Amino acid sequence: MFADRVLSGMRPTGNLHLGHYHGVLKNWVALQQQYECLFFVADWHALTTHYDAPEIIERSAWDMVIDWLAAGVDPAKAVLFIQSKVPAHAELYLLLSMMTPLGWLERVPTYKDQQEKLSEKDLSTYGFLGYPLLQSADILIYRANRVPVGEDQAPHIEFTREICRRFNHIYGKEVGFEEKAQAAIKKLGSKKSRLYIELRTRYQEQGDEHALAEAKSLLEEQQNLSMGDQERLYGYLEGGGKMILCEPETLLTKASRMPGLDGQKMSKSYNNTISLREDADSVRKKIRTMPTDPARVRRTDPGNPEVCPVWQFHLIYSDDEIRDWVQQGCRSASIGCLDCKSPVIDRVLAEQEPMHDRARMYEEDPVLVRNIIADGCEKANQLAEETMRDIRAAMGLDYS
Repeated sequence: MFADRVLSGMRPTGNLHLGHYHGVLKNWVALQQQYECLFFVADWHALTTHYDAPEIIERSAWDMVIDWLAAGVDPAKAVLFIQSKVPAHAELYLLLSMMTPLGWLERVPTYKDQQEKLSEKDLSTYGFLGYPLLQSADILIYRANRVPVGEDQAPHIEFTREICRRFNHIYGKEVGFEEKAQAAIKKLGSKKSRLYIELRTRYQEQGDEHALAEAKSLLEEQQNLSMGDQERLYGYLEGGGKMILCEPETLLTKASRMPGLDGQKMSKSYNNTISLREDADSVRKKIRTMPTDPARVRRTDPGNPEVCPVWQFHLIYSDDEIRDWVQQGCRSASIGCLDCKSPVIDRVLAEQEPMHDRARMYEEDPVLVRNIIADGCEKANQLAEETMRDIRAAMGLDYS
């Protein structure tokens, strides 16, 4: 019924670093080859935790988009836009809030976790409590059926699925639904109509999941049905009403293995990052001054790569031959720490070189970036408005 569509966003709260690249952007670049993708600057989400520092948001937004383009996100293959430039996000957020139980928001795992981690900020705000619902609106407004997230964000997608089911249950009961569904069945033709009814009966009476899947496949193949009739038949199949919103699936992404310069997770809050487009001399200096095995006080002391932050970089950037050289050389003290760091520097700079090349024209002409975003916002607005027309009609707000 709904197209395969991926949606993902990032908050503009500062320069992106190699952790973002290995944890998110490489995945985006792969997804844009397989699906219709929408990637957005989550500026309203940034305000849920940075409401007292709005000056960083606009500057960070434009820098972040350049980082996306530098990493290989292609505006010819994906729609890039800014959340606040698509007002329908806010409209759907408001409308969903009318039917969202307060307890659902309070039990989202990250609600308490983030309050504890960001204890220096006052997060006892309506916006912070409601941000999972805003996230749901971001997804549902585009009827995106695939959302790439890490394990820590998976509960947010399940929350969105619950919101979607609740919305469809409450508002999918259009007047005359049964009669309209029966009329839509007849449009399938006599043979397919009989098959659809048989499969629906098997699913509803016996819980036959195979019959449900077969019936959905049957509907996907129909070219002569309107979108409205298709939605009715999907809903009628499962015993509900018209399917207005699409339940998203979680696309679990692998956790980033990118360590920081000190061995902790790479994070701006730890001041241990290498920016995506960092100057080469700065990268060399940062890696050369990385801490190593504290037991290697002198060049002649043998070391243990397993306790050295530099080894974590070798696990990402080096091949087996280099790793064997590091293991043997470090443990026997036949190589020094600067020798060990040299291949890492070369690999990091080699990874960043095409990023610098791709970013250069956007850095020199910011109008190009603004044009890409303007085009993306226009496309996003069109898709969002299609959904909002159905939502307003379902909720009795279509004053035509």
